[in-house]
Amino acid sequence: MNPAKCDALDYIQFLIAAQTVYSTTEAARCDPRPETERPAHDAYTRLLRRQPPDSAELWAEVQGCICRERGLLGLDDSTLDKPYARAMELVTSHWSGKHHRVVRGINLISLVWTEAEARFPSDFRLYDKAHDGLDKNDHFQHMLFSANARGFSPELVAFDSWYASLANLKFIRACDWSWLTQLKANRLVDPDGSGNRPVSQTLIGLTGSRVHLKGYGWIQVFKIAAPDGSIEYWATSHLRMTLEQLAEYAARIWHIEEYHRGLKQFCGVERAQHRLAIAQRNHIGFALRAFLRLECHRLHSCTSWFEAKASIVRNAIRAYLAQPLYTQISTT
Repeated sequence: MNPAKCDALDYIQFLIAAQTVYSTTEAARCDPRPETERPAHDAYTRLLRRQPPDSAELWAEVQGCICRERGLLGLDDSTLDKPYARAMELVTSHWSGKHHRVVRGINLISLVWTEAEARFPSDFRLYDKAHDGLDKNDHFQHMLFSANARGFSPELVAFDSWYASLANLKFIRACDWSWLTQLKANRLVDPDGSGNRPVSQTLIGLTGSRVHLKGYGWIQVFKIAAPDGSIEYWATSHLRMTLEQLAEYAARIWHIEEYHRGLKQFCGVERAQHRLAIAQRNHIGFALRAFLRLECHRLHSCTSWFEAKASIVRNAIRAYLAQPLYTQISTT
């Protein structure tokens, strides 16, 4: 068998440098090797189809960047827009927080470790229940099981109300971790032993109140007025959490939203044009590893993701302006 003409790092570095087009054809065209040695686009296509489609390589790279004893594990999902995909595997209908409606796309479920200003992707799953039989809650528990096996000891596990089922809360408790989430207004709680009632009909103190969540046990609940005027019910198993601590943790939870935005804007995670599921999975995995490099560069150099990408293009423009190829042609 002939050796591969390109490897994972070739494609990852292409994703970091590319600005608008993230195809295997463009990766082959941008390869810096002499034309006689340059791999064809088929070599990059084969790369995306032969790599094992899992998160093991991501973990191998990120584990040396984090301290597993001080930080926050955030879990959330994001829809990778595929509005025009008709024959692309993994594409189904999902709710999009960006569009505020149901759209067609690939659902990416991410486990992100946040420590101070750092945002490190630690694990990921793709929703594909039609083939693997797993729903989002199954992926939630599988990723947390892996995180526990890998030695994580987070301050908190944070997630939104979608994942706040009793089974998930009890799973986190079995890992001996604390959690922070939002409850829907109709979740039943008992504040004083008088019986269960919706949390929206329960008197919550200005600095939070301890209540009994039906089927789980005692939790701390905070009633917060959101900027849009809606009411949010934040809940945690950390019974001594203060309102000030909640505000600090809520700000850190926002890092996972920033992570998904950066992954889409600067790593081309939703720009792959491949039809096969294995190619999409590997492209997404490579995009996460590209983001990891941008994040490490940001932390060490205090250079934003945007500036890191822009500097690549800036150098290319500077080289072009020094020796422009396209000059005005005289018509006389």
